[in-house]
Amino acid sequence: MPTTRCGTVALVGRPNVGKSSLLNAILGTGLSMVSPKAQATRLPVTGIHTTGHAQLILLDLPGLLEPGYALQRSLRHLALEGLRRADLIVHLHPAPEAPAPPLATLIPDAAAPLTSQVLVVLTKADLLDPTAREALASSGAIPVAVSEPDTIAAVVAAIAERLPEGPFRHDPDDIGTQPVRFFVGEYLREAAFARLEEELPYAVTVEVEEFREDRRPVYIRASVFVERDSQKGIVIGKGGAMLKELGIHARGRLEALLGEPVYLDLRVKVLPNWRRRAATLARFGFPLPPDETS
Repeated sequence: MPTTRCGTVALVGRPNVGKSSLLNAILGTGLSMVSPKAQATRLPVTGIHTTGHAQLILLDLPGLLEPGYALQRSLRHLALEGLRRADLIVHLHPAPEAPAPPLATLIPDAAAPLTSQVLVVLTKADLLDPTAREALASSGAIPVAVSEPDTIAAVVAAIAERLPEGPFRHDPDDIGTQPVRFFVGEYLREAAFARLEEELPYAVTVEVEEFREDRRPVYIRASVFVERDSQKGIVIGKGGAMLKELGIHARGRLEALLGEPVYLDLRVKVLPNWRRRAATLARFGFPLPPDETS
């Protein structure tokens, strides 16, 4: 029997370099939320791609940025934790801004040097002319464009050959590990990033309060939290129009994921300064670094 390979692959880079887009392109489905706005990814999303004799366990990590408040410190902590447990690190950087800086310069606060192999992938390569792309390819980095399947296949092949030998850890038909209720919040936030302006989407988080898969349609009750009363009014919209738009988007994404109809019951609530308070961050699953919780 041919040798199988399997490993955890961390997709990492600065905010808005195309980590979620690359994950979705590899999986062939829109598992991870995508937004042109930076810092949309919060909790890491795990995607599973099995091809031939290799299984890629892909971690879509929060973008590496200099944190300004508690939630951002939590996201950086989550990204560093993902890097530490990766068998292979894929460092994403925009091709028009090549070459990529050494990964170590983005994580000077790492507790210990990373020992995993690093593969540099240059995203948004379709923005370059053919001559510039050829020059990048000769540098050892892999140019990729999510609209070009051959470049996605090249990235998958490069990752697969670098994974350690070992048995598959998941069913080959699996595409992810998070429960569906996790994606309720992700898809509502995706809609908020698409439809709400300026900084408001960053103040949005979601808590699922009831999830009944035994009902038809599947019944989901969730609260959308913001930080101020003025934000609540915007999220609800005139006559509830904006909240309805957010719900329609999320319901469509969830129905595609589940393959069943969904009834989404939403409420908007105010939780002042939730992004800056340790207790509320813990409630929503955002751990702070150990030196802030001891």
